[in-house]
Amino acid sequence: MTNESNINGRHYTAEEIQVLTGLEPVRKRPGMYIGSTGPKGLHHLVYEVVDNSIDEALAGICDTIFVTLYEDNSVSVEDNGSGIPVETHPQTGKSTVETVLTILHAGGKFNNSAYKVSGGLHGVGVSVVNALSEWLVVKVKRNGKEYTQKFERGNTITPLEITGDSNNTGTTIYFKPDSEIFESIDFSFETLEYRFREMAFLNKGIKIILEDRRKDLKKEFHYEGGIKSFVEYINRNKTPIQREVIYFEAEKDGTLVELAMQYTDGYSENILTFANNINTQEGGTHLSGLRTALTRMINDYGRKYNFIKEKDENLSGEDVREGLTAVLSVKLPEPQFEGQTKGKLGNSETRGIVETLTYEFLNNFLEENPKIGKSILDKAISAQRARDAARKARELTRKKSIFDNTTLPGKLADCQSSDLNVTEVYLVEGDSAGGSAKQGRNREFQAILPLRGKILNVEKARLDRILNSEEIKTLITAFGTGIGEEFDIEKLRYGKIIIMTDADVDGAHIRTLLLTFFFRYMRDLIDNGHIYIAQPPLYKIAKGRAEHYAYSDRQLDEILQEIGRSNYSIQRYKGLGEMNPEQLWDTTMDPENRILLKVTIEDAVAADEIFTTLMGDKVEPRREFIQNNSKLVENLDI
Repeated sequence: MTNESNINGRHYTAEEIQVLTGLEPVRKRPGMYIGSTGPKGLHHLVYEVVDNSIDEALAGICDTIFVTLYEDNSVSVEDNGSGIPVETHPQTGKSTVETVLTILHAGGKFNNSAYKVSGGLHGVGVSVVNALSEWLVVKVKRNGKEYTQKFERGNTITPLEITGDSNNTGTTIYFKPDSEIFESIDFSFETLEYRFREMAFLNKGIKIILEDRRKDLKKEFHYEGGIKSFVEYINRNKTPIQREVIYFEAEKDGTLVELAMQYTDGYSENILTFANNINTQEGGTHLSGLRTALTRMINDYGRKYNFIKEKDENLSGEDVREGLTAVLSVKLPEPQFEGQTKGKLGNSETRGIVETLTYEFLNNFLEENPKIGKSILDKAISAQRARDAARKARELTRKKSIFDNTTLPGKLADCQSSDLNVTEVYLVEGDSAGGSAKQGRNREFQAILPLRGKILNVEKARLDRILNSEEIKTLITAFGTGIGEEFDIEKLRYGKIIIMTDADVDGAHIRTLLLTFFFRYMRDLIDNGHIYIAQPPLYKIAKGRAEHYAYSDRQLDEILQEIGRSNYSIQRYKGLGEMNPEQLWDTTMDPENRILLKVTIEDAVAADEIFTTLMGDKVEPRREFIQNNSKLVENLDI
């Protein structure tokens, strides 16, 4: 065997793979390495393997990745990269393939000569996957040969063997997650689909093919337009105020910056940021640089061409970002992420790089495109006027706040405790159900806030109009957090905010309106796990003196089989008001018996799309959504 391979004019050798420590701790504390042993951790295994292939794509070596899900819940990831080196590693005496797969922190990502830019910063990827798999098989095509090696739960079962000839290069990792470790090993096609679509957008030209042989599904993600196509995808059901997506790519001091942005006629800002393909959901220095450059540039342009008069105050950051959809992607040699989740970029120099490049580009772009400049300024100035009105509305709301020692909303039946670990507020549809809930609740920790009718659709309104809505002002005051620039999650008065509506069309609409409000204006409540949806029963089955409750049609059938199919009666609940206080407590509010769904956002792009589709102005996307999802409806209220 040769000791090195020459790829794209550079050497990639066994010596470039550095060894930091052993593998033993992974099976004992898997959560430390993959976050959890639930669905998130399970899918993380696939991401770790795919990240290695993406790193080769960033180095210009790989352009196609195949991910295949099999009926036994095993998965394979195949790429056409250089293939993991097979030579004996100088530090371990084992092949480099075996070293990478069995020793923690063994990887080419700690040495910039192997990968100039890498997302998988910690380099624990494939070895962790191996440790947490019932079995794993690796196949490497390299040096004109195909090599194969097998492992079980991180232990080497067979040596690295030549199993054939090959004129190609690449690596295939084929593994089955260990059911002794994970709560479930059932992969979600949709979860992987979201992630791989995002990866394909962020790496223009790369092709990721996802196939699910359990369901005969196959999707291909390939976008030559990169993040420009990403913004077009996000805005496809919105109305842009400028036709073309504004885009630039530039490099400064070894950091590559890509920005794509487009304004819509909506009111929400939607900025996604990435560092080395990692979704930095908490932002960081790159986002700060973008925001500063954008605010400074729009104000400078506005004053230069007299959109902003001399006596007028500057536009705020909120003003210039209203209706903006943007994707910012930076790629840098040594990213510093804050926290294990890599949720926030910390490199201080990145802020200045992004700010300088963005300002220079926008300055030239707006000079060359005055019509677009005018449309952006008109929207921002309109937003500023609305912000002034919103500030006045906010001040009125604040005056009613508990933090100014005044009373809470009159219709709120508050609880006695102030301990966020136990307190919960039910947002209940209608006064009738609100009355039952007030009587049936545990006053110690459960508060009830009845809602009269449907709240304002915030997807179609600016903050000033939103803050003039009595129902929304009541919500804000009850929660205690404030809204907009003044939102402070530390002031939250309840650990759980529970939406409890009727199981009919109106109830579903109210629930969607509330979720839209939380997603657009109190997103932190969702991200921090404070929003829940109550699941009232659909049926009451009575036989003699015994009463049973069913929360689905399937459960109804199971209960009927259990009690026998004679001498029983069924009541179909359409409204919470049909239940007396005791029934409402027993079925929907008692922590011992109730079913609560926690509202989470695994994919922000998908969530944004759903709220735009369901609550936005365009009818056609909504009709299409209903037609495509009608087959999933279990209980239709007609």
